[in-house]
Amino acid sequence: MTTDIDPVLDNWYRHLDKGQEFRVVAIDEDESVVDIQYFDGSIEAIDLEAWYELDIETAEEPENWSGALDIAEIDDLGTEITDTPADDWRAPEEELRHPGENDPLIEAEPFEGWEEEPLEGES
Repeated sequence: MTTDIDPVLDNWYRHLDKGQEFRVVAIDEDESVVDIQYFDGSIEAIDLEAWYELDIETAEEPENWSGALDIAEIDDLGTEITDTPADDWRAPEEELRHPGENDPLIEAEPFEGWEEEPLEGES
């Protein structure tokens, strides 16, 4: 079955035979190519002639389509998804330290014989 649906940038579509949802992320009319991105994040370039041979229909934007795109800012989608706090990144490291032990990278003494030279223009 062929389609008479034109590709529209940022519109969502669904393969009728596969059920996969995708959106159009770029249209290059000079090269006759349509770039689509599937819900899982993978991208495919389709020849414009092949586009009209697809068995597709228009679809609603999925509720949380950012899952594969790893959007992590609150303002990006208006959700409560946030970046991981720095303390959470250090948590596994903290578990390996003995109580009262300092961070060796922060507390390290300068190398013996190390002398800082002034930068150009400094005296």
